[in-house]
Amino acid sequence: MIVRTLQEAEQSERRVVSDGWESTRLLLKNDNMGFSFHITTIYEKAELNLHYQNHLESVYCMSGEGEVETVADGKVYPIQPGTIYILDKNDKHILRAKSEMKMACVFNPPLHGKEVHNAEGAYELEAEEVSDSK
Repeated sequence: MIVRTLQEAEQSERRVVSDGWESTRLLLKNDNMGFSFHITTIYEKAELNLHYQNHLESVYCMSGEGEVETVADGKVYPIQPGTIYILDKNDKHILRAKSEMKMACVFNPPLHGKEVHNAEGAYELEAEEVSDSK
């Protein structure tokens, strides 16, 4: 069994901070579950151009408000607490935060832990692993 707290993980190398967001990775590839699980904060007024070419992702909004736009068709979907969006086709998308948003995110394949977005808005498949397996 693996037991972690968000508060402990936020004080470790499992917390990754980048432009417009930060993410605490509670479950990673080295946990051998086949997916990773993160609590991600999207900062107020952030606009992120994302295209997870190597991963499928599900995102559940716990707090805050914003929107997600699918680039292929220009459709805009509101995000508020209780909303889930699922990038089941490696969808290129734009995430906009009207207020700070707290999101619960699942990635398949799992992240290693240190990933940040590349120039295309994707995570690379190979990245440095977080060594703390607590």
